[in-house]
Amino acid sequence: RRCPRGLRLPRGARALSAAVTAFPPCRYLLCTSGDFVKVYSVSTEETLRLMGGHADLVTGIQLNPHNHMQLYSSSLDGTIKLWDFMDGIPIKTFTVGSKLLALYTPAGAEDSVFVVIPKKGERDTFQLVSVKLTKGAGQDLEAKELSVVLDGVGASVKHIAFGREGAYVVSVKDVSLQVYFFKRKLLNRFSLSTVKTKGGDNHFSCVVCHPTEDCIATGHADGKIRLWRNFHHRKEYTYSTLHWHHDIVMDLAFSVEGTRLLSGGVESVLVQWHNESSCQKDFLPRLGSPIEYISMSSDGALCCTLHTDNRITIINSNLRFSRSIQGLIKSRDVKTGLVVDPRTKALVLNGEPGHLQFYSLQSDQQLFSLDIVQRQYIHQAGLKQSDLVKVAFSAQGTWLATIEESEEVTDPELQLKLWFYHEETQSFQLNTRINTPHDNHITDMCFRDMDELGDDSLILVTTGRDCVFKVWVMVEDTDPEVQQSVSWSCDFVGSYHNYQATNCCFSEDGSLLAVSFEETVTVWDSLTWDLKCTFCHPPGNIRNICFGRLTCSKYLIGATDYGFLCCWNLLTCALEWSAHLNVVVLQPDPLSEHIAAVSWLSKESSLFVFKPNEPRPIYIQRNLCKEKILLAAFVPRDEPEMISSEKHLWLRKSQLFFLTDTQELMTLSTKSLEERLTPSSKQLAVEESLPVTPFSLLLGKHRRQQAQEDIDLGKPVVHKKQEQASPAVKELLHTPAHVLPSASFLCTIFINSLLISKENKSAEEVADEVEMESEKAEDDSDEEDVTEMEQEDTSHMELLGETTCKLSKSQEKELRKIRKTDYSWISAF
Repeated sequence: RRCPRGLRLPRGARALSAAVTAFPPCRYLLCTSGDFVKVYSVSTEETLRLMGGHADLVTGIQLNPHNHMQLYSSSLDGTIKLWDFMDGIPIKTFTVGSKLLALYTPAGAEDSVFVVIPKKGERDTFQLVSVKLTKGAGQDLEAKELSVVLDGVGASVKHIAFGREGAYVVSVKDVSLQVYFFKRKLLNRFSLSTVKTKGGDNHFSCVVCHPTEDCIATGHADGKIRLWRNFHHRKEYTYSTLHWHHDIVMDLAFSVEGTRLLSGGVESVLVQWHNESSCQKDFLPRLGSPIEYISMSSDGALCCTLHTDNRITIINSNLRFSRSIQGLIKSRDVKTGLVVDPRTKALVLNGEPGHLQFYSLQSDQQLFSLDIVQRQYIHQAGLKQSDLVKVAFSAQGTWLATIEESEEVTDPELQLKLWFYHEETQSFQLNTRINTPHDNHITDMCFRDMDELGDDSLILVTTGRDCVFKVWVMVEDTDPEVQQSVSWSCDFVGSYHNYQATNCCFSEDGSLLAVSFEETVTVWDSLTWDLKCTFCHPPGNIRNICFGRLTCSKYLIGATDYGFLCCWNLLTCALEWSAHLNVVVLQPDPLSEHIAAVSWLSKESSLFVFKPNEPRPIYIQRNLCKEKILLAAFVPRDEPEMISSEKHLWLRKSQLFFLTDTQELMTLSTKSLEERLTPSSKQLAVEESLPVTPFSLLLGKHRRQQAQEDIDLGKPVVHKKQEQASPAVKELLHTPAHVLPSASFLCTIFINSLLISKENKSAEEVADEVEMESEKAEDDSDEEDVTEMEQEDTSHMELLGETTCKLSKSQEKELRKIRKTDYSWISAF
């Protein structure tokens, strides 16, 4: 979801709905992802196109029923966009004005679509309205002609369905079902009992209509599926019941011919019902997580399911698993924090229960998942199970340290595991398992970031509520039965006045270790483990600590839970400066001196970026988002980015990511709102998009040879300044021919774009002016020498700050005459 103030959601962070295109055989899968629409290849799972242009969350996508190469999308920004998804460009943008919560494009509707909008003046009340899509020559159009179809509908896209050929529309909410017939303008309402008997719950959860018959299928909270018929009459309607799910039915979908019905729920099982019979059904179990949405392809060859763990599963018509597209898994609680893998630059955090997910920000997909706990997770409320709580990588990513603990509060079961990355297998393998590394919960963990060529330099430090910090080092394994040569063991245990150890971090060169003990920060020598100095800024315990980097490596930064941000000088052992700021996240950039601090005040998050040697922040962004930011991480860029805005220069080498309390991953964008909303197809340069062909290489070689011959012959090489390409020309060159307007409409714009401004002089005019000036400036060599001396003297005078008098043209003419006068007769005297 795009938030204000330049925050945006990474494209694969959350998928909301999916639809398979109508090409037989199906080739493309389209789904919404934040404020983008993504196009995947069904055969390769590759992201083919990314269509961006909405300013807020995309709430629905539907294929154009009259042209299956086009796609409609709706958004909370109040617009409906028509896309050519084959080329990834927008064709039309219709501005409705209200927030659009769901989108429908039934085949029977011409020049109109149906959307769900909030009802004005009433809270949590929604309407289904018909939007007339106006025709016009421009790309941005107003769509203000709205007609209310149904009142009091549900806000979810699964609560409304259209019947065969768009003859009627069905809406479900709570225990009520209403059917509206368009031609007869008749509305029938049906209600079920609200009384829960024998564990039953009649609340509707989803609805879908049969494609060829007058039949409605509804899902319910108790796991039942009802098939409604004869609903044209209010009293003579009938329904039959199918029941397999033990909990709520999340979604339903009919096959293209209507002979099969698919259902899914929290059991992570896709159920296929044949001929509306409870006796004939097939199952596809163990899909990994509850099914939220089901979508069928128009040819019936494929179906896809969207799961709660942000994964799309592609399934064949014979109910066989085909492919899976995994996005960022939404974990129950991200206890590990946001950690960056130094090898792959992937974001590492909690995934499935007991697993560590490696999420690629470049491809918007999960690279792989590492099973840390290696135990079967049991989905049962109240059961205490072990989970992953801490993660740390060594500097080069060859070692991985993990902490897992049970959910017991008083006496937790703790395990410290060290994993080594094997290049041959391209995976992490368990090297050392340490049971009960601390007597109480472990609060922090970090590696010493130094050269890993020497085993002596690699150190791991853990802190715990048992009032100690422990130093772990590698030792040679003498056990002959063990295949590995090294293992890890405890080398030193430190404490400070029996206070709980809360945070730890190493300096950039690894020579110092900072450990916070409640209100006090202690600094230790990492070679001798001698206590060097202590810092304190009461009241309040230390919440976060970090060392400065590069030119600011002599500073130590700390944040307290009483709302103070402190900076200590390690050379003078004194407080350099402090600021009253409620910092919840303190994150240093590994490639620069910058440190990002996120504060939480008055139910809004604010961002402050500063250098430790300067108490004044270089960047402040208040009201960054309404959600509370819990975690942050700097991810190094592959190449430094060219940033035009000075206030975002601190993002040149790294990109900053946030994770909110609603489990949303966001990043700070360096582009303006207009640049972000401009489709990428309009930002391409023609020259950069041309492929390198043998002809272009031959032509370039010929041009270079001709230029070299001109230089050898002494010909002046004229470099023409390339004018900025006209937006009209770019639009004409990049827009496919089948979506272009008529030539008469483009002619005026194209001709005007080719006109040259009067302010720009032609090359012939400039050459004539130069020739005229050269004729007027014919002087002897003495005069030129004098002029050069005068120019040198003038430059020195200007450097000293003095001003010189400039002669007028008439005075220069008189001076030129005096210089040409012959005064040689004076020599006779």
